[in-house]
Amino acid sequence: MDSLSTPEVSRVLARIYHEADDTDPAVFDHIIAEIDRTGAPKSAQYWAKELDRAYMPVAPDVGRFLYMLTRTRRPQVIVEFGTSFGISAIHLASALRDNGAGRLIATELNPIKAAKARENLRAAGLADLVELREGDALQTLRDGLDAGVDMFLLDGWKEIYLPVLQLLEPHLSPGALVIADDTTVYPESVTPYLEYVRKDGNGYLSVAIPLDDGLELSYCTGAARLRSDLAS
Repeated sequence: MDSLSTPEVSRVLARIYHEADDTDPAVFDHIIAEIDRTGAPKSAQYWAKELDRAYMPVAPDVGRFLYMLTRTRRPQVIVEFGTSFGISAIHLASALRDNGAGRLIATELNPIKAAKARENLRAAGLADLVELREGDALQTLRDGLDAGVDMFLLDGWKEIYLPVLQLLEPHLSPGALVIADDTTVYPESVTPYLEYVRKDGNGYLSVAIPLDDGLELSYCTGAARLRSDLAS
């Protein structure tokens, strides 16, 4: 039996998805009503505050896709940007458990979400495989990645997908897989990132995956890390 199918993990996933279904529609209805009422563009601070309560989980199909990528790639180190309440981390850590090796370095800006993610990982019996770094990923991911990163999931603040990727480039292993979520639902925010990973010469082979709100799967050829090393 795979770890995703165990009662311990499946119960936690079912509970979090149920909580998300109960919570997220009201959060987004409120945001839409506020935008309609004011007619004004919203700041990053506004969005961060309003989305504090939103789960915004990866869809079940995306979670299984992440699990299968991890089982196939067999990474020793995975980094996740934007853990939220821990659904994607549970899928990734379940695959690491079934691989018999590896660790996940997860990041979450919001302290309330970070605490809930830790609680959910403990409930799923996977906390020992995950190091959750709380705070701004542009700071928390600056150190402690000497072993190399074999998989990298971007599912946090869309506007900084590219800066976070470039921060990690010196640590990406040749053949590393980079997965960006929400590429079709937030097209303007992720355009700089998509242009970068799709541009010849930047060190990636990249393809769009039509799952849920869109994924971009990129294969690191090693040139990105070499370019970063030369720049430093």
